[in-house]
Amino acid sequence: MSQTVSYRPKAGEIPTTPGVYRFRDDGGRVLYVGKAKNLRARLSNYFAPLRTLHERTRRMVTTASSVEWTVVGTEVEALQLEFTWINEFDPPFNVQFKDDKSYPYLAVTLADEAPRALVTRRRGIPGARYFGPYPKVWAVHETIDTLRALFPMRACKDSDYKRAMQSGKPCFLGQIGRCFGPCSGKVTIAEHRAVVDRFVSFMQSQDRRIVTDLTREMNEAAARQEYELAAKRRDQVQAAQAFFEKSAVVLRDSVDIDLFGIEHDELAAAVQQFIVRGGRIRGVRAWTVDKELDVPLGDLVDSVLQNAYGTDESPPTEIVVPELPDDAAALEDWLSGVGRRRVRIRVAQRGEKAALLATATQNAKGALILYKTRRSADFTARSRALEDIQSALGMTEAPLRMECFDVSHLSGTNIVASMVVFEDGLPRKDEYRRFTIPQSTDDTDSIHQVMTRRLARMVIDEEAEPEPDADGVVVQRKRFAYRPNLLIVDGGQPQVAAAARALAEAGVTDIALCGIAKRLEEIWLPDSDYPVIFPRNSEALFLFQRIRDEAHRFAIVHQRSRRKRDISTILAEIPGLGPARVKELLRYFGSVSRLKQASVDDIAEVRGVGPALATAIHAHLRDGAAAAR
Repeated sequence: MSQTVSYRPKAGEIPTTPGVYRFRDDGGRVLYVGKAKNLRARLSNYFAPLRTLHERTRRMVTTASSVEWTVVGTEVEALQLEFTWINEFDPPFNVQFKDDKSYPYLAVTLADEAPRALVTRRRGIPGARYFGPYPKVWAVHETIDTLRALFPMRACKDSDYKRAMQSGKPCFLGQIGRCFGPCSGKVTIAEHRAVVDRFVSFMQSQDRRIVTDLTREMNEAAARQEYELAAKRRDQVQAAQAFFEKSAVVLRDSVDIDLFGIEHDELAAAVQQFIVRGGRIRGVRAWTVDKELDVPLGDLVDSVLQNAYGTDESPPTEIVVPELPDDAAALEDWLSGVGRRRVRIRVAQRGEKAALLATATQNAKGALILYKTRRSADFTARSRALEDIQSALGMTEAPLRMECFDVSHLSGTNIVASMVVFEDGLPRKDEYRRFTIPQSTDDTDSIHQVMTRRLARMVIDEEAEPEPDADGVVVQRKRFAYRPNLLIVDGGQPQVAAAARALAEAGVTDIALCGIAKRLEEIWLPDSDYPVIFPRNSEALFLFQRIRDEAHRFAIVHQRSRRKRDISTILAEIPGLGPARVKELLRYFGSVSRLKQASVDDIAEVRGVGPALATAIHAHLRDGAAAAR
């Protein structure tokens, strides 16, 4: 038996945020739905060695053929979404959520003389108003406990309430202040009924204006020196805020919308459609798109909506997207005809819908990263990409080792460069290199310097005599392990010309060279008036883009760390300037050069830096600059 299942995702592919995951079999049937505070930590439990798993868990993971996940903002959102999918898919391995084939509800017994809020799994209580269902009993109790601070309602059982009303003595919960029904003597039946009506109305609308109203009443009571009332309103404000924080996914019961989160780059896009019905997420659809053309986001939204509803799928009355397409009005008319009702396309700017759209976009971002990672790991795709590059660039053999160079700087200061290495189409991070460039006139000069240093190092490595190790074995110790087949620079014709000049000066003629220009994703060769254009969906262009982006990322990280180290080293010499103030100065000015140009008054504006310390910083930097000259 194998150690684990073949479809196990790589640990780095799984996010560490809260979310909900689904295991599916070969036929696409959902076998299990679960939630997690940390998706990576939870899913790693399922992919432990099979012999260590519980029998039921082992049977589930071996029956499944894939696992997928959806990221949410909070644990409560994960819990709510988990319940929705358990109800929708009826997964066979989720029996622990169906202990009695029913789910708990929050019910308000409006037909009673003094209605109360209770937790029940039984539907059909005469005159009761139901809210839910909820996936866990404790979630209903938590909701009731939170809201009873806002709406003091009866909590005792019917038998206790009747006995208390007949005897004139409050029930036990009324005596300890946990029940606010009429038997406590604090309110009348009419007053209690009014509180219940407000509670039901709030549960239906969940109007956030209640926080503003209570805050205003709290301030007014404090101004009148009615501090007990002000404290009561303060507690109610805190209860209302706590309730809304735990109900981020749930919209109003009447809300039926679809939200489309989209993340895209020049070559691909990932789409996450959140389907909200009755105020709750009832489903999620996800797909990726290979883009033949680099279309703007508005045009991409147009294509996505046509794809989503082009097969007679009925759209809801409202669709939330990240950006309106140019033909939004015509698209609304088309969708209205499909759904036989008026459909509006909106961009959410703030509020609950904007927050839910942000969650969908976060999922799309993760899906795009995962799609690219898995596409790069596909051996067939990598082989095809290397063959296409060989053919397009006229190389005698496939570029099994490629090195890409990128330059990064901040307004001409802290100039650094990166070299990333891809072998067989995959990154070799242990062979990445960083370069510091003391002085340069422009990016082309920087590329020339870096390429010259790299080629010189290559020649030294190749001419070095083999050395025996501690065991007497002769090994070739090289700083740069292998000779590349292809050198890539981030840039167009000027950058490629600078790199070609370095190759000529070093006498290297057997290494291919090209550059990738970001604007149109063009591949430039030395002494060529026209670029090589790959199809937008080709594996070769995808590989070029990935190695270029990796070089850019690596250079930016090095440039930022060096900038932070430089300013920290210089400022740490000043008495009275600790790490926190150094960090604030770095955030405020961004570089040593800008800080050197600042006046004493400018420096004194930084939080935590007074006039005396600002004067000391100014003098120290000026003295250091004078000494350097």
